[in-house]
Amino acid sequence: MTLRSQTRLLSYMAKPRPNTIVYDVGAFPPDVGAIDNLARLQLTAKRLGLELRFRHASNELKDLLDFAGLRDVLRVEARGQAE
Repeated sequence: MTLRSQTRLLSYMAKPRPNTIVYDVGAFPPDVGAIDNLARLQLTAKRLGLELRFRHASNELKDLLDFAGLRDVLRVEARGQAE
């Protein structure tokens, strides 16, 4: 890595990043695969020190998350809830 690319990388890392990411899950199907994907996204975000919130989940997906006991863990917000 050259000094120029190191400087560029350090300047990028010094920029403020958002702490919270809002993810629209409106197109996610209400199935176990979607829950697996959401859990993996949440785990990755947590490992990076970020907070991940899911928005616009269908009622069926929210019901499935409730059934699995993961709705609060995955931070699924109600429709129209303020940031």
